Amino acid sequence: MEISATGRLEVRITPADVGKRVSVRRMGEPGAGPEKFTDTVGVLTSWDGGVLMITRRDGERVRIPESALVAGKVVPAAPARRRGPAATYPELARIAARAWRPVESERLGEWELRAAVEVGPRDGGAPRLSALGERPGGAVVGRRAGFTRRANSVLPLGDPGLPLDAALEAVRRWYGERGLPAYVQTATGAEGTQELLCAELERRGWVREVTAGLWTGALAPVADRAEGAGVVLSRTADEAWLARYQRKGVSEVALRVLGSGPSVWFASVPGAGHGEPPAAIGRCVVDGRWAGFAAVEVDPGRRRQGLATEVMAALARRALDEGASAAWLQVEADNEGGRALYRALGFTPHHAYHHYRAPEEPGTPSGPGRS
Repeated sequence: MEISATGRLEVRITPADVGKRVSVRRMGEPGAGPEKFTDTVGVLTSWDGGVLMITRRDGERVRIPESALVAGKVVPAAPARRRGPAATYPELARIAARAWRPVESERLGEWELRAAVEVGPRDGGAPRLSALGERPGGAVVGRRAGFTRRANSVLPLGDPGLPLDAALEAVRRWYGERGLPAYVQTATGAEGTQELLCAELERRGWVREVTAGLWTGALAPVADRAEGAGVVLSRTADEAWLARYQRKGVSEVALRVLGSGPSVWFASVPGAGHGEPPAAIGRCVVDGRWAGFAAVEVDPGRRRQGLATEVMAALARRALDEGASAAWLQVEADNEGGRALYRALGFTPHHAYHHYRAPEEPGTPSGPGRS
């Protein structure tokens, strides 16, 4: 906190600091507990009507009455020290996008509109959308659902070249023409992330549906964790690999997304018996210095045997052979088991990312089941 020459705490932020990272101290809520003060660090996303709105690293928004402020100051845009490989948000966002490519994309200024739906022959100039497979558990995904939100959302890395309302209307129209709900993928918690855009979307009624984290770590320690002698690597996701993958009945579109990326590898640990699905699987995309891990899944009956670590170690060794040195992965906020594993392998959070869905209108299609 800022302390004056007389030793008193001071508020050294103003509405002109909206968009900057700040640290504030406020009086605690009456009856909330013994603590007299509460500290909040995040991006100041608005200061209107005597109320500050601060977005924390994980995307949580904190509302603070101006009258409750005790001290405040602008702080550096990112912590001075960070474990793991140095990287900016835009670099990682582009790397992650290349590892999970859509079937179709279009530019809107510096925004990328991405879609992964199966389009058949045109009848009278209109594309014919076909079914995309099944959700985990066997429920059919309708013709208006794409394969994952990541491949069916806008990646806004800069200026769309239009006022925000016009850009969002163009986004809704583009996805509507493809029978899809409109999603925008944003990020919080690192230098160059989009706290202000998150606030503007929420102000317009867009709903956050999923929050996940992108974590980074050094690649060599992962490769050193296990021998992985029983891990089989392949360039394609064969029927056995897909039998373990949580998305049952994936379509041709899904296979195209899974196989996309500069250098893609699939790993599997054979099952106990002939014809059994693999005991564990994983996917890795090598892109320059980065190796991205995904789809690390283990037979529920074989968990806590180190199989996930073996899969990641084998993929990491392959990525090292191709010249990579850093690793990244995405993990949803409620995946406690995955987060514990990745933390043990040396990964740490870099930023959080969120999928915002446009406010529903009559006839709005339903969205994908997972991120």
